Amino acid sequence: MLSLHSKTVAITGASGGIGEATARLLAERGAAVVLAARRGERVEAIAREIRRKGGRAAPCVVDVTSAEDLHRLVSTTVDRYGRIDVLVNNAGIAPISPLSDLDTEGWSAMIDVNLRGMLNGVAAALPVFREQGSGHLVSIVSVAGLSVSPSMAVYAATKNAVRTVHEGLRTESTDGTIRTTAISPGYVRTDLADSMADPRIRLRTRENMDAMGIPPAAVARAVAFAVEQPADVEIGEINVRPTVQA
Repeated sequence: MLSLHSKTVAITGASGGIGEATARLLAERGAAVVLAARRGERVEAIAREIRRKGGRAAPCVVDVTSAEDLHRLVSTTVDRYGRIDVLVNNAGIAPISPLSDLDTEGWSAMIDVNLRGMLNGVAAALPVFREQGSGHLVSIVSVAGLSVSPSMAVYAATKNAVRTVHEGLRTESTDGTIRTTAISPGYVRTDLADSMADPRIRLRTRENMDAMGIPPAAVARAVAFAVEQPADVEIGEINVRPTVQA
């Protein structure tokens, strides 16, 4: 296992689920982590617990739909730890529904959080990565974009758009300065279903998560694997599914 003691990592959506698990694991392996989310009290509590266990962690209240908030996250990370080596774009919502429901508000919200939130992170971190001479962008995407199921068209579209941005950034960064990794989970036991307005879809998703979902720590280990690689190795994409998921 390579050491993460020299790494500083900022993580959005870190108040629970995959983001929290990633912050805890990377801190346990030696990285300094900045936990970003809208729920300030929650990220403060997690950061406090990490510090009690000997880790390095700081909270930052962030709404990823705000470009200013993402710039503040990057500057907070640099001010506190001297640099930012990795930005994990994890914040996401899934108010999924059939297109025939015409939930235009839900569509806009997914575009704002899942895609624009990631782009805000790129805009904030990329200049700092370039100035430092290195940086790693990790985004939590979804297997939903690999095989589009009914009711998931817009959600999958936002995730595939993130994949496209990652590939574009990779092709623009073959000087070895910037690395990109897209991690696509299948069913994971998180609270993502809470953002689903349709009660039938919300119930079905929760049942699937309970029946086959893997723990958030499984995805966190994939993040750690990508981040731990030496500077000349780029893990472009990882799919992390339950073994029983079709």
